[in-house]
Amino acid sequence: MVETLCHDAPMPRTPTGESSLARAVRVLDAFTADQPALRVSEIARRSGLHIATASRIVGHLVAEGLLARGSDGSVRVGMRLWELASRAAPARSFRDAAMPFLEDLHAVVGHHAQLAVRNGEEVLFVERLSARDAVVNFSRIAGRLPLHLSSSGVVLLAYGPPDVRERVLSRPLEAATPATITSPERLRAVLAQVRQQGYALLPGHVHEDATGIAVPVRNGMGEVVAALSVIVPNDDRAASAVPVLLATARGISRVLGEAPEPFEAS
Repeated sequence: MVETLCHDAPMPRTPTGESSLARAVRVLDAFTADQPALRVSEIARRSGLHIATASRIVGHLVAEGLLARGSDGSVRVGMRLWELASRAAPARSFRDAAMPFLEDLHAVVGHHAQLAVRNGEEVLFVERLSARDAVVNFSRIAGRLPLHLSSSGVVLLAYGPPDVRERVLSRPLEAATPATITSPERLRAVLAQVRQQGYALLPGHVHEDATGIAVPVRNGMGEVVAALSVIVPNDDRAASAVPVLLATARGISRVLGEAPEPFEAS
């Protein structure tokens, strides 16, 4: 099916004008980190497609290895889709450059250490290291959160394009805890503070027992392209992680600056 959808001829379209490729993407978008296996009926509901259409597309994607059927009749992301995704050169090169530093940071902090990039109006986590007894953390590799809802997202929003910042600030901001910033005015002030001090420290922002601390990572052109963060207990020792975070981010930025081409994320 991949070959059929990606040839140079015009995409076949439904009566509503939507291409077959767009419908296939809707099917793939139905899967989440929390629910990686779904029944076809649920895929149809989440994608907004008729169940017969969803079933047909699922069949094509299974045949190509992009989806796989379980013995119980459920459908999950297939090995071939994972293989193709792992070839995403920008994310892979960034992860390879950052991992030695992330491992050192994790050893010092002893809780969660993670890397994230901005994708549209969400933060996308590309790597995370954790410990058995680490404090609670809702982020996960390949998981997303709204930009305002995590320390990494707040850093990326603070240094991101002004139009993205204004769109986020112009709409209602959901809360995870009473400490979550939901006031556009307060968030705007926090973003200015982040740009001034060079880091975000958000106690109880996503979970009342955890503090998220994040710093920007820059490429060779000095552009902020990622966020490095730790999730530590929400206590009076949380701020002690800031210096090691800043030092680690400088190390990653130095390596990215030596790359033949500057790393970019959006």
